[in-house]
Amino acid sequence: MSAPDASAGDELQQLQGLRAALARSQQQVAHMAAAQEEFLRAVSHDLRAPLRHVTSYGTLVREVLGDLPPEVAQGAEVQEALGFLATMDQSARRMGLMIDGLQALVRASRAPLSLQPVPLADAMAQARATLAPAEAGRAVEWRVDANLPTLQADPVLLQELLVQLLGNALKFTRPVAQPCITLRADVAPWGQLAFTVRDNGVGFDPARAGTLFGVFQRLHRETEFDGVGTGLALCRAVAQRHGAHLSATAMPGGGCTVRVQWPVECAATEADPGATNP
Repeated sequence: MSAPDASAGDELQQLQGLRAALARSQQQVAHMAAAQEEFLRAVSHDLRAPLRHVTSYGTLVREVLGDLPPEVAQGAEVQEALGFLATMDQSARRMGLMIDGLQALVRASRAPLSLQPVPLADAMAQARATLAPAEAGRAVEWRVDANLPTLQADPVLLQELLVQLLGNALKFTRPVAQPCITLRADVAPWGQLAFTVRDNGVGFDPARAGTLFGVFQRLHRETEFDGVGTGLALCRAVAQRHGAHLSATAMPGGGCTVRVQWPVECAATEADPGATNP
């Protein structure tokens, strides 16, 4: 075999090796996807059944204790048992919310992307409508850029991201006398467009910012704010599906700013952004 023929043979052999490696990788991905699907089924069914038993039988125990004679039911031992049951029920319901959060994370990671132009202003308005109960009765000031970009995004996943970000801003501004939430957009370096959600709420210790987007990570006590710590993990999963990046900055008592950097090829901006209070 001549030198050119030998070189061509080597290239063909390398190409075949790469194709075989690609096939193995695809098979591994398929196995991982199947395992993830099996996990989702276990989460949605197998783990919920024991939780239903805990909450159901807790109710039955309370009914039994309630049928005791009044002088017994009002005793210290029975009242202590009722307190234990309340804690058990609260923990079971919290675990149910954690399972819901895991399911949402799996769906966000597995759902097929349906990319289309989505005006960020429209998506934000829809998210605010979804969060109307959390805003009811509060005088929240909204400062929103007049000309927000149109993103190339999956509208369902983008909606989930905005509901979580705006919902957090509403939640953590509850103790503030004059809550204010700002949504702005700007051109970021390295070929990305960025939008930020900023609030003037309670903020958090910046030293703990690295854990903010982890699953079940909470920076405030459950007695202060509700939630199980899956919302921002869901935001990160949605961002990663779109090739976007999330970061957050805050100070205790100084509010929080979440910055979302979106690939420029997935966004179209409009000129002369301004600010308005819708």
